[in-house]
This record gives sequence, C-alpha cells and structure tokens, in this order.
Amino acid sequence: MPAKPSPRLADVARAAGVSLATASRALSEPDMVREDTRSRVQEAVAMLGYVPHGAARALATRRTRTIGAVFPPVDNPIFAGATHALAQELAGAGYTLLLASHDYDADAELAATRALVERGADGMVLVGLDHRPETLALLERAGVPYEITWALDPGAMIHCVGISHRSASIRVTQHLLDLGHREIAVIAGDTRGNDRARERLAGVKDALAARGLRLPARRVIEMPFSVANGRKGFATLLKRAPGFTAVIGGNDPLAIGAFLEAQARGIDVPGRLSITGFDDIELAGELPPGLTTVRVPSAEIGREAGKRLLARLAGKAVPVIREMAAPLIVRGTTGPVAGK
Repeated sequence: MPAKPSPRLADVARAAGVSLATASRALSEPDMVREDTRSRVQEAVAMLGYVPHGAARALATRRTRTIGAVFPPVDNPIFAGATHALAQELAGAGYTLLLASHDYDADAELAATRALVERGADGMVLVGLDHRPETLALLERAGVPYEITWALDPGAMIHCVGISHRSASIRVTQHLLDLGHREIAVIAGDTRGNDRARERLAGVKDALAARGLRLPARRVIEMPFSVANGRKGFATLLKRAPGFTAVIGGNDPLAIGAFLEAQARGIDVPGRLSITGFDDIELAGELPPGLTTVRVPSAEIGREAGKRLLARLAGKAVPVIREMAAPLIVRGTTGPVAGK
C-alpha cells in the first residue's frame, strides 16, 4: 500500500484554526504566542503526529533551540544534579540540552565547545573559570552567549552563577578552629586546571593565617576527586605528617574516603579526629554519623544558569554575577579536640 503522506505544518494550522504563521511561531517561539493558541497548536500536533523539521525550522528562525553544556565528569553527583535541573529548565521553554564532558582537560573542553557551536547551539554553559583563551574567544566570535557556573568572576566581566569557594572554605576552617583544632591536614582536589579546588585550599590557608597559624606543605595532598583517593590520601598523610586532629576534604567523596579509612584503622571520628567535606551530596547526610560539609546548591545553579541564558536569548538583561548561598552544614564528623 502507498505510504501515508506525513502531516504538514499547514495541516496543523488548519486543525488548530490558526494561520500558518501563527502555527509556526507557536512551535518555534512559543513564548511569543498566547497560551490558549499554543495549546491548540500542540493538541493538533499530537493528534496529527506532526514532527517539525528541525533543520528547516533552524534556517527560518536562525535558532536551533538547543543549549550546549560542557561539564567535568558527570558521574560526580554534584554535576549530575545540576545537569538534570538545567535540562528540565530548558525543556520547559522548548529547548534541548546538548551535553559534552571532559576530564578537567582544557583542550578537550575546547574541542567539545567547538563541536557544539558548529552544531548550532544557541547558548553555552561552562564550569569554572579555568579555560583555554581560545574557548571563550570562540564563543565571542560566534556570538553565542554563555554562562559560567560554579564560580564567580572576580572582575565581574563574565556572566556567571555560582558560589564563593574561598569564603565557604574559610567557614569550614573557622568551625574547626572554634572547636580547638590547630593541627589540620587537607586532602585537596587536583588544583591544576581547577579554580574551585584552588580557591577551597586558599580559603583554608586564609582562615588559619587570620588566627596566626599556617598550613604546612607536608599536610596537604592533592588527589583526583573520588572515595578511593580520599582513603589513599588519608593513608599518605598519616605516614608523612601524623599528629593532625582534623582533616578537610576538598569535596565529599574525598572526605568520605578519609572517614572510611579512619574507621578501618580504628580511629574514632569525631572523638580523635574531625573530618569535613564540601558539596553536601546525598551520601554525606546518610552515612553515620553524618558528614559536616558545605552545601553547594548544585540543582539551583543548573536551573539558574538555564533561566539566565533563556532570558538573555530573549533580549532581557540579567545581572553579570549571581552568587548563591553555600551554608555550612554541621553534622557528626566534627567535634572538640580530644581532651579539651
């Protein structure tokens, strides 16, 4: 039997009782059409099984209604939550998220960004302030608006939404100092190519310096973010610089790894050792006795990045900097120094 012809946009317009131009606008620029009209067009699309031709629509509107995002490894729970929230926010406005990932590799990030721009992404979401100069220059030349997430540009020149990692790290360290800890060790993330890890480590040093203390180099170890590396880093610190009463993890997986290694060695937490993290992933609150950490609003960051990009694409002005709150969450892994 001959194939049934595919429904056309004209068929959708006729079924919805609107003009061809209105039907087209309802699908390509839904925010520009009244809600009742948009609903009628969407009902007609569903009834007829109409599938818009993406390439033709992009040529007509000069928009692909896609947003690109280049994230560090999305198996990290903190990035997974942000990605999901970003995709939901964009989907609500009829946009699709195109996601690429890199392993803290600036060259790989540049290649992924170029690929997404070549595929016509209308906007872009990046993480942090460490990028190859060519990456941002590429977006500027292409006229693609972008949002930096997780970090705040100190010069307030780049649109960004995130937290102050240094300030949050200072709060964590002050909490330990107020409990009487003076011998502190740090399992930091790899600070090469990661401005967030650098700022968190700098915050620890700032808080100690404000109390007339310093952080010895032998009590700092940098490790890729993972629970296994947290265990390994803690074991290394015990060998080369014992005597510390508190460990600050560069993120929650590193801190949880340190906690598990301490448990395996019979070290009481928080009786003999206090441990803190950063991010407040779900496991941080569920693993007894609960990890003291900084709550990073990952989903809110992703959602806000989407809102800001959509507003800018619609020609609206948004503040260059959007700082989110990152409160300290005190749980059971921190306590006073033993004997005090």
